[in-house]
Amino acid sequence: MPPDIVRDLGLLCLGTRMKRIGERLQADTQAILDAHGADLAAGQCPFVATLARLGPATVGELAEAVGIAQPGATRAVKQLIAAGLVSSGPAGDDRRRRVIRLTAKGEAASRLAEEVLWPHVRAAVADLCAGLSGPLLDQLAGIEDGLAARPLIDREPKR
Repeated sequence: MPPDIVRDLGLLCLGTRMKRIGERLQADTQAILDAHGADLAAGQCPFVATLARLGPATVGELAEAVGIAQPGATRAVKQLIAAGLVSSGPAGDDRRRRVIRLTAKGEAASRLAEEVLWPHVRAAVADLCAGLSGPLLDQLAGIEDGLAARPLIDREPKR
């Protein structure tokens, strides 16, 4: 196996390493969603959760709530519209502004996520992170090693 240069470079590649971990967590979360037959992509979950909790919102409001740039939110909303999870319509009297709303399908996906999927993911990540302590780079190594040893889907939530 080749050396892990990103890990070896430590703080110099902190952003790259955190992105790599984030992508792995998102992929493992997707496996959980797929296993439950959810018609939802892991990357869409923050948008569905935002709309479920805050109600209809503009793309700019979604971007701000999720903490990403507006072009990323625009792409996500287009995917959500294509999946039938949200709709877009004019904002009251101001026809220039578009408001994004959950559809009935989106509301059902949100309920499934809140009741079944997210508790599983939350418990799996808590299990993954249990016992981590010490310097940040050591904790990141623990997360990476833990995911390599046992992905999130194999970390059943405690009942």
